[in-house]
Order: sequence, then structure tokens, then C-alpha cells
Amino acid sequence: MSTRLDQAQPYALGLFRIVIGLLFACHGAASLFGVLGGAMGGGTVPTGTWPGWYAAVIQLVGGGLVLIGLGTRAAAFIASGSMAYAYFKVHQPESLFPLQNGGEASAIFCWAFLLLVFTGPGALALDRLFAPRGATTEAAADGAERRDEAKAPVAA
Repeated sequence: MSTRLDQAQPYALGLFRIVIGLLFACHGAASLFGVLGGAMGGGTVPTGTWPGWYAAVIQLVGGGLVLIGLGTRAAAFIASGSMAYAYFKVHQPESLFPLQNGGEASAIFCWAFLLLVFTGPGALALDRLFAPRGATTEAAADGAERRDEAKAPVAA
């Protein structure tokens, strides 16, 4: 069972990336264009206002890049930072815990994007089209080698 799950890992990670990117881009589109219910229940964020408009641009562009898997690690890093800023500047002063201050989405997006910074885009990403020829094969072989080492008995 574990072997099958290991084989599916890049695809599960790719699907995770796609869903997180789509949801994040939808937040930006709602704030910038008033679609999907608009910003905070209606309307749009006025152009150039700090920090709302800039956050919406990061959400739309960063979410779109993560969605298609292009520049995933850099886009996820910026998106994670913007969500950390949103949490600590907007939500945390109201209360310590996300459930009490309405910052659940900011906290979850922050950690989800940080995960993508370290894991990479997974399968079905445009990043793989622009990677050097042997890079993905070498990375897969290196990961398999590390898994084999972890399973090997430790000598006393």
C-alpha cells in the first residue's frame, strides 16, 4: 500500500497545488473585479489602496502562477508571506487564535504555500517543461535513494 501511495505522491501534490492556486486566485479576482461575490460581500477594492489592492494582485497573480505551476516556489513564497502579513497585521491583533479572529483562511493559505515552497509543484506543472532535461529524473532518483536509505536497517 505504501508503495502505491509513494507513486501517487507527485500527482496528489500537483492536485493540491492546483486547488490551492485556484482558491487563492479566486480571492484576488473577487477583490479586484467584484466577481464571485466581490470583496467582503460586494464591490471591489479601490485601486492602489494599501494593503488591500496589493494583496488582491498578489492573490490573483500568485494564485494563477501556482495554479499552472509556473515559478511555483517563488510565487508560493511571496503568497505565503502576504498571508503571514495579513494574519499578523489584520487578524492577530483582534485575538490570538485564528478561530476567534477570523484568520483561518490566512493561516491555512500561509502554511499551504510554505509547504509548496519546500515540496515544489508536483506533477502536471509548467515548471517541469522548463527544467533542465535530467533534473526531474535526478530528483526522483535522489528521492528514491533517500527512501531506500531510510528503510535500511541501522548498523549498531
